[in-house]
Amino acid sequence: MTGSPVTALGSSRLGPAERAAALDEMVREEYDVVVVGGGIVGAGAALDAATRGLSVAVVEARDFASGTSSRSSKLIHGGLRYLEQYNFELVREALTERSLLLQQIAPHLVRPVPFLLPTTHRVWERGYFGAGVALYDALAFQMGSTRGVPGHRHLTRRGALKLAPSLRKDAFVGAIQYWDAQMDDARYVMMVLRTAAEYGARIASRTQVTGFLREGERVTGVRIRDLETGTTGEVRAKQVVNATGVWTDDIQELVGGRGQIHVKSSKGIHLVVPKDRIHSATGIILRTEKSVLFVIPWGRHWIIGTTDTAWDLDRAHPAASKADIDYVLDHVNAVLKTPLTHDDVEGVYAGLRPLLTGETDETSKLSREHVVAHPVPGLVLVAGGKFTTYRVMAKDAIDAVVHGLDGRIAESCTDRVALVGGDGFVPMWNARHRLAARSGLHVARIEHLLRRHGTLTDDLLRLIAEKPDLGRPLGGADDYLRAEIVYSATHEGARHLNDVLARRTRISIETWDRGVGVAQEAADLLAPVLGWSKRQRDREIEYYRKRIEAERDSQTQDGDQEADARRRGAPDIVPVTAP
Repeated sequence: MTGSPVTALGSSRLGPAERAAALDEMVREEYDVVVVGGGIVGAGAALDAATRGLSVAVVEARDFASGTSSRSSKLIHGGLRYLEQYNFELVREALTERSLLLQQIAPHLVRPVPFLLPTTHRVWERGYFGAGVALYDALAFQMGSTRGVPGHRHLTRRGALKLAPSLRKDAFVGAIQYWDAQMDDARYVMMVLRTAAEYGARIASRTQVTGFLREGERVTGVRIRDLETGTTGEVRAKQVVNATGVWTDDIQELVGGRGQIHVKSSKGIHLVVPKDRIHSATGIILRTEKSVLFVIPWGRHWIIGTTDTAWDLDRAHPAASKADIDYVLDHVNAVLKTPLTHDDVEGVYAGLRPLLTGETDETSKLSREHVVAHPVPGLVLVAGGKFTTYRVMAKDAIDAVVHGLDGRIAESCTDRVALVGGDGFVPMWNARHRLAARSGLHVARIEHLLRRHGTLTDDLLRLIAEKPDLGRPLGGADDYLRAEIVYSATHEGARHLNDVLARRTRISIETWDRGVGVAQEAADLLAPVLGWSKRQRDREIEYYRKRIEAERDSQTQDGDQEADARRRGAPDIVPVTAP
């Protein structure tokens, strides 16, 4: 998949003015396609449509990526365990996408990460896993793509312990090291949306679909409510795409009936612990009785997960229970020399996988493959799949849209479209020491900005040059600069304090107090950009504190029902009250 890059057209900025302009235009114009859902699939569909020359509007009821797409394992991977199910095509497709994301589409956001797979049997297991990992690497070379990561290697127990001294000697006899890739999922979604905006898409968060416009059986648009103001309107479109993940059935009901596809929610929880709690130079992957458990490097932290259990409670705020946390700790402690305890856990997050229903009730066996359907004329539904293959899902969804449109429309070209911040990233990374000297920031700060913003780092540096005070780190979360808080509202679509602390940054899971200590400072930085009154600023801080309190409380409960009840105790921040 090669070719010259497509040149961008407009502005990728998603600030308050851009949101207001988008909403104003939406109720006046007719679009080729309206995408419902601002997670990774909806974002990908918007980008695919916009780069084919279609007019596009995107509406999201909450913040971008606030559901599944901000609560994943943050891996771009081929799905090594799917080889055991002989699903070679799914693995090959995912590995092809991994290569594209690493090398062409998002080199600034996606990077290789090594994993150690301990083995407990000297002969058959090493041969079995070794053959699987060898096939994994071989598939990465197919379809004319280079893999973008090193090949696997076999290690003795001694060799494995050199890489991961925290492993118990008696827990394994040898290991295999292989490579996959990782990214910050919420940041990735936001960058896809900004790229779609650059190609002309109109995008608005906190905008809920309350119904569909119909002419006879055909869907001709959506009814919307701006949750910030309570304003309602109608958006007309030739085609509507339902890309709402675990909310797929809810949107189908607005059309009248459940539709052709039913999506079941599977809960996965992850723990965040400090880097010094596990002494290892590599990630670790462990087999469990149901699935696999990852120990994933994450800056100055480790992410450990995940679980796989059915969930039919609150989908907006899935809760991690004490039983969930115990499950993860028990499984990782089975191989660690120094066991982790609840006191080692800095952050916890829970997400829901949208799984297509099968004949079994075990969510770990439901399909991760995606489907595209036309439940009624004018409406395209896309569901299932996984983050790694979002671009393929988006292409298939817009291919279905194209069938319902008149005229000749170009084929998908997103395999050749770099996300904003990606074009020119490598030369800029190579010049990071010069950037540091010129800006007065430490080179580690420049690297941090480049890995989050790519070449858009120039925007941050200009902001700091204009207001040097923004070049200081946040008090209590010094991995992040004050400029990043401001930029999240001016350019990245953040509307509320929680958007910034939970998704534009990861302060809510990377600090011991889960961001409560920086809430005041962050809110003070956001207030003038978002036009908050003192009352609204105080409300944002109070809401965030109550959200963290409810999450902490839910994580002390033994079961899902109790955890869900405690998590629901926190109020929502919208609608925004009058000044």
